[in-house]
Amino acid sequence: MDLEAVRTFAAVAEAGQFQKAATDLSITQQAVSKRVATLESDLGVQLFARTPRGAELTIDGQAFLPHARELLRAAERAVTSVRPGSRPLRVDVIASRGAQSGLMRGFHRVHPEIDLDVLMLLDIETAVTAIRSGAIDASFRAVAAPGRPLPEEIESVRVLDEPLQLLTGPAHVLAGARSVTLAQLAGHRIWMPGIVPGSEWGAYYDDLVAEFCLTIEVTGPNFGSDALLDTIADTPALATFMGEHTRLIWPADHGLRRIPVTDPTPLYPHSLLWHRDNPHPALATLRAHLAATAPGHDAGTWVPGWAIPR
Repeated sequence: MDLEAVRTFAAVAEAGQFQKAATDLSITQQAVSKRVATLESDLGVQLFARTPRGAELTIDGQAFLPHARELLRAAERAVTSVRPGSRPLRVDVIASRGAQSGLMRGFHRVHPEIDLDVLMLLDIETAVTAIRSGAIDASFRAVAAPGRPLPEEIESVRVLDEPLQLLTGPAHVLAGARSVTLAQLAGHRIWMPGIVPGSEWGAYYDDLVAEFCLTIEVTGPNFGSDALLDTIADTPALATFMGEHTRLIWPADHGLRRIPVTDPTPLYPHSLLWHRDNPHPALATLRAHLAATAPGHDAGTWVPGWAIPR
């Protein structure tokens, strides 16, 4: 159905005259008449009765008018959904309780006027494909892992270096420590189900293991954070790594301990990725916000050699 013809029909119904509708639409009266005639031909009914007073809706015209208006509203919603500046800013984060979600919550508190769509994609390839296609505006990732350089049109900037902490149950041998060094963790079983081989976080932990002789086990299905916390609380031989900014809640009787890791402190490098030609005005606002709020961690810290510097 020709939406311009539908728009013209609605304008005539509102104005009550073909000439007035032509003036409102900035077209000729002949064009108005032609569009309405074409629409009437397509529908197989007469929409207006021409009278000395102007144009009056027929019974069929009255029946069609609310649907015509809804068609025009639907068209406007469709355009708005993809028009930069009028649609929400779409940003990908890895997990709802991680540091990246925290960054977006902070941005929303400062800029509540900006509409946001926050979603979670599994891996960096999916995120980069979505950025290139325009399905999302930005993604938080650790880049660039070995063997996976970013496409030329994708820009990135480091926005947060997040310290890792050791999470243990109350009976773990290190549970009472105020801090632990990476050297002290050698020989201890660190359980992290859910690490996807080939992912950027998989590459991060591969390098951490190789450099500091750690033992990270990824065995067993990943039943989510609640099951992970239950197991760590009940198993004295297991510990896990958790980002300092990860927000998790567990029952008080779990007795879990979050212990800083030092000498050096491993940092997980979060970067923001976006398409260099993305015109969404809120994207620039997000980048400026992250640049102003990103803390620094330098002395006594570790990141993989492949992590793009800030």
